[in-house]
Amino acid sequence: MKNNKKTLTTIAMILTLTSIMLTAMPVQPVKAQLAEQQPVSGPLPQGVTPDVQVDVDARLSFRPNPVGLNQIFLVNIWTTPAPGAGRKHPNYKVTITKPDGSEDVVVMDSYPDDGTAWFEYIADQEGEWKLKFDFLGTYFPAGRYYRGYIVTNTSGTLYTQSAYYKPASTPEQKLTVKKDLVVLSWPPSPLPTDYWTRPVTVQHREWASILGNYPDPNINPRYDYAGPYVIAPNTAHVVWKRQQAVAGLIGGYLGSAHVGQQEITGYGYPSVIYAGRAYQTMTVTINGVPTTCAACYDLRTGEIYYARPGGITPSYITYIPPGFHASVELLWIGSGRLIKIDPYTGAVTGNYSISPLTTGTYYKNGYALTVQDLGTKVPIEQRYRLINWTTLGTATSLTQRIITNITWPWSSLPASTDYEAGVAVSVSGITIGGAYVGMSVRAASLKKGTEIWNKTINEPIFSGSCIVADHGKVAILTARGHFIALNLNDGSLAWTSDKMDYPWDASGFGAYDIASAYGLIYRCAYSGVYAFNWTNGKIAWKYEAQALSPYEAPYIDANGTTVYSWNGGMLIADGKLYAYNTEHSPTEPLTRGWRLHCINATTGKLIWRFLGFSTSRKFSGAVADGYLVFDNLYDGYLYCFGKGKSATSVSVSQDVVAKGSTVLIKGTVLDMSPAQPGTPCVSKESMTTWMEYLHMQMPIDGLWHNETITGVPVKLTAIAEDGSYIDIGTVVTDGYSGTFGVAWTPPKEGTYKIIASFEGDDSYGSSSATTWITVGPPPPPEPETPEIPTPTDYTPMFTALAIAIIVIAILVVYTLYTVRKLARK
Repeated sequence: MKNNKKTLTTIAMILTLTSIMLTAMPVQPVKAQLAEQQPVSGPLPQGVTPDVQVDVDARLSFRPNPVGLNQIFLVNIWTTPAPGAGRKHPNYKVTITKPDGSEDVVVMDSYPDDGTAWFEYIADQEGEWKLKFDFLGTYFPAGRYYRGYIVTNTSGTLYTQSAYYKPASTPEQKLTVKKDLVVLSWPPSPLPTDYWTRPVTVQHREWASILGNYPDPNINPRYDYAGPYVIAPNTAHVVWKRQQAVAGLIGGYLGSAHVGQQEITGYGYPSVIYAGRAYQTMTVTINGVPTTCAACYDLRTGEIYYARPGGITPSYITYIPPGFHASVELLWIGSGRLIKIDPYTGAVTGNYSISPLTTGTYYKNGYALTVQDLGTKVPIEQRYRLINWTTLGTATSLTQRIITNITWPWSSLPASTDYEAGVAVSVSGITIGGAYVGMSVRAASLKKGTEIWNKTINEPIFSGSCIVADHGKVAILTARGHFIALNLNDGSLAWTSDKMDYPWDASGFGAYDIASAYGLIYRCAYSGVYAFNWTNGKIAWKYEAQALSPYEAPYIDANGTTVYSWNGGMLIADGKLYAYNTEHSPTEPLTRGWRLHCINATTGKLIWRFLGFSTSRKFSGAVADGYLVFDNLYDGYLYCFGKGKSATSVSVSQDVVAKGSTVLIKGTVLDMSPAQPGTPCVSKESMTTWMEYLHMQMPIDGLWHNETITGVPVKLTAIAEDGSYIDIGTVVTDGYSGTFGVAWTPPKEGTYKIIASFEGDDSYGSSSATTWITVGPPPPPEPETPEIPTPTDYTPMFTALAIAIIVIAILVVYTLYTVRKLARK
């Protein structure tokens, strides 16, 4: 219920802001859509005789009953018969009497057509409550009814007779509020952290906060901001890619020259992303023939849903507020037409003339502004008209779509317009002798169509495309490398910003683009990306991309370090800023090392980067659902970055072992994304090097051969037969092969379920795998062998005896010889 209330509050705020904007603009009597006479609530007006009088039954329902103290209960009210198509009952009245005797009266209109209404209420007192519904009666004059009102020039339901619906009431009904009673609400759904797909079941209401589409339906075209409900990728992981053009080095006689953007055909990116579907004009081969089509494809896989030759690719999204249900319209505005496209088939569901207008600035959900030129025959002060018109409905002429039509002081509607403040700012350079010496700044009210102030500033403007109006101020980039901010209400100086770095940025060099989000102004200058604080103009941070070689670029920062230049568009989403290195006019040979950068939008710290560039002044891509689609002119491919699927496998060296044995648990964790299926999943820290190796032909160990690819963690768990869990441990896969292995000795006999689980991360969804191993009893001991006595070895004794006999013999011979010798003497 809390989420319902939060959602209803958000919707109410959006509708209120829209109504404030529109009702604040004066409505010309000739363009008024509401008739002077409208339905009347209460007793039958005096002197009126209706053609028909209708007896009415009132109905009241509420739940839950009983309800817990300080919990929410829902009240439904309605009358029968229903008021009829296009008509509604005003001033339904519900009286709530609380246990202490105090009363609260809720008054509200019914929904058109069916006469129903509802609201939620907090049960803030214990005890018995009483509720009563009073229908006061409604007189409906004859006329054409549309969304509850009688209109003069809009299609609706025509009633040729007047009618009076008589008053009716319900009896008092009792509601019990109990102090200790807790009525369980539907448990909230946590936001997804794993891989997810569209469509999202309606059970997950909380997911609405991340399901924003692109572009935001309440959009300032200069902001480059995707809106508060869009999430964006956190790593350089490539999910899929599609070649859109022949690009890259040409080779041969042209040496190091590359195919330039002017020669590339068929490139592009989605103009709209809705419900996980990307809409883009692209070349598709049909029956062997490359054909330009309005195409729609899956944001997560790149799979083409349809390709319509000669079809219309939408540019905008309109959300239709919920009644019985909510709906969405995809729009294209131009060439004097408003065209509506079916999101599922691409078929044109509405083709309406907006003549004499040719186009419009889509500024608010369902509304556009166009300046009409009435020609030179009209006095100059009346020549231009600011037409506020709606894209909603099926009106076949512009007259029926006009909300307001006011005199306008200029021939166009400036891009530097703050639609929330209702102020447009026009800036033009002042020249003397062909040199820019200052600027003229004028502001006009979108509500009154009058010029509200005019200022002259004695500083040269850099470019009319580098002006942004937001936060009640307009910030103008000068050719001297700083911003000047003026207050929108009176044109007074709000601040002069810090100056950007010498030498390049101090001259204003940089992109013809500006962005605003999170209370910051973003500027891509030649030596880096700057963020300025909207409050005081101070530089909040600067991000630089140091050149991979000091000889690869001519640009330096304030410290003399060689850096890559910036001259393209930006895209901001989910607290991140995406921008790419490029030049005003890239020369040959093309600079090496330019990259698409993902930068923390509030701190200026690098999150990830990938080799790529574009020359577009607006960002060459789109973002939604955590996926960024980028048109890369380095190789002519459309890249999609985001989270992909993974696959884990696991096995054991032996599935039956004896107790005490050690087994090897091994497996893989592989990336199953269409861009590189079956390759290893790698860590976030290695992602840029790995993706550039796989897709940009770069060395696997980085340009300077100093990078190491690391893998991802895998948790290994064993479940024994008794249900007990054994934490085997966490291993990290080999980054180059995606494999892992660990030795494990099961602690006891039985069958084990081995689970290998990869929890997923910013690059991959989770995955797991199982295998089984049976541990039997240890092997029986081997039988003992009887000990056999070793025979005595007499060899040493016989050897000694022989030696002794020889010695004795020698002594005997020697003795005899000596005796004979003495006897001769």
